[in-house]
Amino acid sequence: MIANQILLLLLMLSVLPSSAALPLSPGNIGNLFGTSESDGKILQRSKRGWMWNQFFLLEEYTGNDHQYVGKLHSNMDKNDGNVKYVLTGDGAGTLFLIDEKSGDIHATKRLDREEKAMYTLHAKVLDRNTNAELEPDTEFNIKIHDINDNAPKFAKEIYFASVPEMSEVGTSVVTVTATDADDQTYGNSAKLVYSILQGQPYFSVDSENGTIKTALPGMDRELKENYQVVIQAKDMAGQMGGLSGTTTVSITLSDVNDSPPRFANHSFRVTAVESTDIGGAIGRIKADDPDVGHNAEMEYSIVGGHDIFNIITDQTTQEGVIIIKKALDYESKRDYEFRVEVKNTYLDARFIHGLQFKDYATVKVTVEDVDEPPVFTRNPYIIEVHEDTAAGSFVGVVSARDPDADNKPVKYSIDRHTDLERLFNIDSVNGTITTLKALDREMSNKPNSLPVFIKVLDVNDNAPEFAMSYDTFVCENVKAGQLIQTISAVDTDEPLVGHKFVFSISATNPNFTIVDREDNTANILTRRGGFSRREMSMYFLPVVISDNDYPIQSSTSTLIVRVCACDSRGNMQSCNPEVLPFSDGLTTGALVAILLCVIILLMIVVLFAALRRQRKKEPLIISKEDVRDNVVSYNDEGGGEEDTQAFDIGTLRNPEVMDANKLRRDIIPEMLFPFRRTSPIKDNTDVRDFINGRLQENDSDPTAPPYDSLATYAYEGSGSLAESLSSLESAATEGDQDYDYLSNWGPQFKKLAEMYIGKSPDRET
Repeated sequence: MIANQILLLLLMLSVLPSSAALPLSPGNIGNLFGTSESDGKILQRSKRGWMWNQFFLLEEYTGNDHQYVGKLHSNMDKNDGNVKYVLTGDGAGTLFLIDEKSGDIHATKRLDREEKAMYTLHAKVLDRNTNAELEPDTEFNIKIHDINDNAPKFAKEIYFASVPEMSEVGTSVVTVTATDADDQTYGNSAKLVYSILQGQPYFSVDSENGTIKTALPGMDRELKENYQVVIQAKDMAGQMGGLSGTTTVSITLSDVNDSPPRFANHSFRVTAVESTDIGGAIGRIKADDPDVGHNAEMEYSIVGGHDIFNIITDQTTQEGVIIIKKALDYESKRDYEFRVEVKNTYLDARFIHGLQFKDYATVKVTVEDVDEPPVFTRNPYIIEVHEDTAAGSFVGVVSARDPDADNKPVKYSIDRHTDLERLFNIDSVNGTITTLKALDREMSNKPNSLPVFIKVLDVNDNAPEFAMSYDTFVCENVKAGQLIQTISAVDTDEPLVGHKFVFSISATNPNFTIVDREDNTANILTRRGGFSRREMSMYFLPVVISDNDYPIQSSTSTLIVRVCACDSRGNMQSCNPEVLPFSDGLTTGALVAILLCVIILLMIVVLFAALRRQRKKEPLIISKEDVRDNVVSYNDEGGGEEDTQAFDIGTLRNPEVMDANKLRRDIIPEMLFPFRRTSPIKDNTDVRDFINGRLQENDSDPTAPPYDSLATYAYEGSGSLAESLSSLESAATEGDQDYDYLSNWGPQFKKLAEMYIGKSPDRET
């Protein structure tokens, strides 16, 4: 509260001129809060006024207590409580309260400048005891000062605009403006700055007035037509902490004639029957123009003109229609060739420089033969016959020929409607006319001159075929069941009941199907969707066409269907096979190959793992013979390093069955009766107890391996004949030992006895 008062005091002091400074006495401090600046003038007290006529209050006060507005004070107030301040006018007693004793004015609730910017009130001073008026009724204003509490707003959430394609940089597109409800004349709360959040680098916006302009040259509608631009308006002159609002502008590039017409194929082949009427159409050709509307209108013409053919433009489809100017004759000329030029009807002078807004294509016309009626060699025939000519007499001969190339035989007949009396007959093969009855001129004074009519009866010897050469295409984004072509057929034969054709294709065709319309036409429909030029750019569809005459004739005509790229409306754009990137996915063949490689790698890994597992199952002892079978127990000792034949290998295998009487073979026996070796003690209980104890320890050991194993222990036992050979318990000197007993151990220990007995002191003495 104190801070608000100091702020208002500093604000009032800042607007007072030096000449209007007042002494800071108790009687006029409150009046300083009424200082304001309005319309460029400083409000001053009137000559008889006792208070300032204007107070200021910030809107949107958020404190819990009443907001302090200002203070009224009269010089008549001696601070003795006898003065009462009274407030009337806008919001007095509701929005604004005054302390009767002190003259302090408070606002009771939050005030919004956008609802009401100024309140007019009246104040007067009364004597509390007598209610006498001490100061006159004085009018003053409380003006609400604005704060930035309103964000900028656009009139629409989305705007729509257009600009011609290929416009220069800086071309104005549309101006979007926002409004801010804050005070336009106070501070920067309503000063807006515009910026672009989305749409760069194609467009820019003027920061002051919100005008959107093009920022990138050469924007082509045929590449991208629609753009979404997001514009932001921010108050506080765009500074940090300001409030903002956004809107979206949908900008469409309008078309200009910047693309010339082009033929997708520069060679066309058209088939025409020689019986086509003059003015009849024999085929259509079309150029592509990516522009739209009148910018895509085209005009076709034959370069240098032509005597037989002409071309006109179909304004609906923008196709060139080839028509006949003069009758065709298969027998005279069968092939024609000419060049066709296409150009735009309307040209834009800005884009004609460097580009040729026309294109050319070659058209080849093939004339097909039709079965023409025979032609008489003379017309008319005049034959004179005498009236007394008898029946069967020769009258004359007529002759006709077939103008077709195959020159079929001609048959003759007489139209009986012209010979009701049946006076004449004609040979159907050679055309000889004879009389059937005798002629009498008096019965008919008219001369017997008559025209000869010949009618050739037709035989069903021609098969039906396509009525024309079809240029059929299917879009890559086509859906199943969509119509791509309507076909019809012609037959040079003339059956009596009229033509009736039946169309069919193979039922197993996965791509296309045919629907017979029962009017000698049929519709070709797609059986599936999603064609791709990368997989196949052209399909050959055999169509079987049969007639209903006898004998039935049928033929197979091939319909060539090209796969083309089309726009969203189904208009063909390009049919040329292109090398496209593989970002859209792999072909079916590539996927199958990758899958096979993965399966083979998995099989190799499984096989390798099985081999490793089989190796792990092999026993730890991998020698050909178990080591346990190689343990040999023997207690025989050799005669030293020089003794190489002192023992028999058999004693190493089984010393128990050693032949005790066997003598050494390398020396002469020293005794007549060899030493008889005593049998070892059979019952070595201490060794048995030692082994049994170790066996029980291994059987109860949970960490022992689950198979038989060899355990070696250094235990001599207590019943050795040689006693212990260890020197751990020997006497301190060798003289304490008696080695004579070594001589009783036999020849095996002779060397050892010589080594120790020879060193005995008694021996040396």
